Amino acid sequence: MTRKIIMLDTTLRDGEQVPGAKLNVHQKVEFAQQLKRLQVDMIEAGFPASSEGDFLAVQEIARSVGDAVTITALARAVKGDIDAVYNSIKPAQDPFIHIVLGTSDIHVEKKFNRSKDAVLQQGVDAVKYAKTLLPAVQYSTEDASRSEFEYLWKTIEAVVKAGATIINVPDTVGYAVPEEFGELIRKLNDRLKNLNPDVILSVHCHNDLGLATANTLAAIKNGADKVECTINGLGERAGNTSMEEVVMALKVRENYYQSGTNIKTKELLRTSRLLTYLTGLDVQVNKAITGDNAFAHSSGIHQDGLLKDKQVYEIMSPEEVGADSMELILTARSGRHAFKNAVEKMGFDTNDAEEFEELFAKFLTLADAKKEVYDHDVFYLVTNHRTMDTRNSHLYELESFQVVTNDMYPTATVKLKRGEEIFKESAVGDGPIDALYSVIKTLVGLDVELKDYKINSMSRGKEAIGRVNIRIEYQGKTYSGRAMDTDIIKASAMAFLNGINAVLLDVANESLSLVEQS
Repeated sequence: MTRKIIMLDTTLRDGEQVPGAKLNVHQKVEFAQQLKRLQVDMIEAGFPASSEGDFLAVQEIARSVGDAVTITALARAVKGDIDAVYNSIKPAQDPFIHIVLGTSDIHVEKKFNRSKDAVLQQGVDAVKYAKTLLPAVQYSTEDASRSEFEYLWKTIEAVVKAGATIINVPDTVGYAVPEEFGELIRKLNDRLKNLNPDVILSVHCHNDLGLATANTLAAIKNGADKVECTINGLGERAGNTSMEEVVMALKVRENYYQSGTNIKTKELLRTSRLLTYLTGLDVQVNKAITGDNAFAHSSGIHQDGLLKDKQVYEIMSPEEVGADSMELILTARSGRHAFKNAVEKMGFDTNDAEEFEELFAKFLTLADAKKEVYDHDVFYLVTNHRTMDTRNSHLYELESFQVVTNDMYPTATVKLKRGEEIFKESAVGDGPIDALYSVIKTLVGLDVELKDYKINSMSRGKEAIGRVNIRIEYQGKTYSGRAMDTDIIKASAMAFLNGINAVLLDVANESLSLVEQS
């Protein structure tokens, strides 16, 4: 009988720890909606005690998708963190609290500077308190793969008796190897089932040695019933276990693992691309499952074999992960019905009539410029519209601009709008983009430093849509800005402005938090 493996996505918590991958509330909700379409079982929506902005984002995700997906958020083993998690996730129908505390000697001695017994008791007390708020509590034994086994088990035994319903075993620093990690999970699973068979055993692996997926699969083979992953393997340092790799490994090798998931695999590629767009972090071309070359064959021998039978060199079809989307070619004459059908086929909701009319107007403008509009164009049109929100009165919009470039005095003139105010200025730079960014910095009054600037083509043809990703630094923090347009100079201005707005949102949330604390 095939076991059902519970899939928890932590892209919005662990994945967002990547420098520059910070998303705003609207972007997080947009991605959570896609995770719902992907049919993940659980979403770890953030770390609400870290900031007011993160608290509000977790709360909004719980309200938006908590009717269909189990929602959790991270807490350290302290009352304030646990309260923040509870208050942010309680709008969901089936929430649970996630508590993390280290069990390795290096964490206990260097990080906490306390005795093992004191740290264990802290964990027990945290679980007992969390149980007064919600019936379901997950306890993560941070750095479990480097922990002394008997102390690790002693901790697990104690927190289970205190009421923990899920035990999560993290390979926090990517130290484990599959044989070793599989054996650790087997031993813990045997003892846990004897202690309380209703407790779920979970794993969370990092990819520092490139073994996160292998370790996760070894854990499943040895009894883990739940795994924590991120889309595209996103995560701090070398990243986390890649969800798409685990899901497809279980599907392709189901006879070996005797396990499966509820994931709607045809949504995998779309989810990957949405995350790439929102964060600006590209997937390597040879990345398993979701890389551009994952199903490409250039070798003559391979091509010959594929023409005879696809199974010669394909262990799974591109269609299984959503890479078969039929190319829809739209024009300005296609009309609302055709455009609506194209949007809905990509999994986006079109029930908001007012928003749809705004989208359709943007589509007509794009169709007039490009003449032929393809799937990629529609996808980025919708995601751009839904993630670039400048309705807040303290955020800036690009009203108009002019750039004159030459080898003497490249000049830019920009007009910005904030609420009802209009700002206009000109500046000279070392080149057109430098002049453009110089004048925007002057207008907004923020001394930000451009750290990275990247252009990609998002569609084909002479009027291809260009996507610009930028990273800026402000007061030691890194922020991302992204925009797309057929005019790459305009996209550059919008991307920089979106990065500026991300700074302003962060500053506003910090100010709100300080006011509430006082």
